[in-house]
Amino acid sequence: MSRTQTSSRWYALRTRSRHEKLVRDQLSNQGIEPLLPTVKRLSQWKDRKKEIDAPLFSGYCFVKFASQQKLPVLKTVGVVDIVGAGNRPEPIPEEEIIALQRLMTSVLPYDPHPYLHEGMSVEVIRGPLQGVRGILLRKEKRHRLVLGVRLIQQAAAVEIDIKDVVPVG
Repeated sequence: MSRTQTSSRWYALRTRSRHEKLVRDQLSNQGIEPLLPTVKRLSQWKDRKKEIDAPLFSGYCFVKFASQQKLPVLKTVGVVDIVGAGNRPEPIPEEEIIALQRLMTSVLPYDPHPYLHEGMSVEVIRGPLQGVRGILLRKEKRHRLVLGVRLIQQAAAVEIDIKDVVPVG
């Protein structure tokens, strides 16, 4: 077996509705590395409000696995399928996952954002997201950096100082 067949890559899993955390926990228990970006949301019940961690990308969980682990991943309760073309899973570029991990560990507030096809590509040159590339937007006189995961057409947006980014090629 060649090195590319045995090395682990990141993939997006489509999950059943509201099964993202269950999928993450089960994969972790199987020794398979999951990534579930979450965002704090205020949930309202009849008698109280509570802050909860909701998935950043509803219906998706990311997972790092080698090709021989595909079947156990697919058999995980709550997993619908692995995102890709036809029945071939398509790996997610490592830099997109690293950008999400950096965002999750930063203290910057972020939220889901519609995935954009146009907009200026930028790279952050200072601060907690230094080196991260994304798309620059304006929202009510403030600048936002959009970090996208192309394969699942999902994105997150974070407020950024315009002086901290430079255009990319």
